[in-house]
Amino acid sequence: MVQQSLIQKLEPMAKRFEELEKLLANPEVIGNQGLYRAYIKERGRLQKQAERYRRLTGLMERRSEAEAILKDKAADRELTTLAHEEITQAESSLNQLADEIQKELIESDSESDRDVIIEIRAGTGGDEACLFAADLFRMYTRYAERRGWKIEMMESNQTELQGFKEVIFSISGGDVFKYLRYESGGHRVQRVPQTEAGGRIHTSACTVAVLPEAEEIDVQIEDKDIEVDTFRSSGPGGQSVNKLNSAVRVTHFPTGIVVSCQDEKSQHKNRAKAMRILRSRLYERARTERDAARSALRRNLIGSGDRSERIRTYNYPQNRVTDHRINFTLHDLDHVMMGEIDPFIEKLLEYDRELKLKEV
Repeated sequence: MVQQSLIQKLEPMAKRFEELEKLLANPEVIGNQGLYRAYIKERGRLQKQAERYRRLTGLMERRSEAEAILKDKAADRELTTLAHEEITQAESSLNQLADEIQKELIESDSESDRDVIIEIRAGTGGDEACLFAADLFRMYTRYAERRGWKIEMMESNQTELQGFKEVIFSISGGDVFKYLRYESGGHRVQRVPQTEAGGRIHTSACTVAVLPEAEEIDVQIEDKDIEVDTFRSSGPGGQSVNKLNSAVRVTHFPTGIVVSCQDEKSQHKNRAKAMRILRSRLYERARTERDAARSALRRNLIGSGDRSERIRTYNYPQNRVTDHRINFTLHDLDHVMMGEIDPFIEKLLEYDRELKLKEV
């Protein structure tokens, strides 16, 4: 029975919601602001499903009580008539609610409303790839600004031509990961580079990684598992170079992940940012391993999010942007690079919903 299957899916969420209600009233949790914020956010994600679980179980209980009346041979005709009406109404409400719950479970997950940390790295193409990395950075920040999201620079390695060998930044707001999660992968550009005097079209590439930002509660990092080094920040010169050891490098021994931050003049702020990046990389690593068992259909068609996978091509001579995962092309490159990437995001979300429906 569909309703029983939905109860099995919703029951753990409802129980966790009740558990969070108790935890949020605990003085020790209230005193720990990081933990308190994480629990508030988790409770918000679960509230709608907890309410639907209560409605679903309530309707099923009403139907069961009416069915019991019909089985009672001592019940009079008026009572049995009312019981029949109650069953009809309950069934109608149950079917409607079941449809709502199934749609919600397909379209949402526990990570869709997370903030993100985006890492853009120049790949093949030398200086031109670095310039393209800067273009992608502007594209995503303008998209975020249009949606009213907050952008925070975390780390960058800028070239003399104002490109980026690497740029890491965070975006926070409503449903950020939901809309940006499929941007991970290889982005390729075809154009005549600024550094090319002969006018030949070159192909360059960058990799983009969109990491759901992890809370402290999501990933526990033991002091014994990390080493923190400090060093002088470097850069193209001028005032941006700090003569103090404010730059921070964090090495995570179990995974070999190394994170460096030097954008801030404060060693404390650089360490905090480095730990945020490390925590999110560890969370993404665990998430990728967990999702490795998902169906081959979605992994092959929507894309694995692997940075080595080419997902999109930006062709300047033809004013064309093509997403290779869904075979969708838009001849409006100028507006896309100004952050108007909604057509691609909407198509990817729609396609993902279709694939999820096939898995139900």
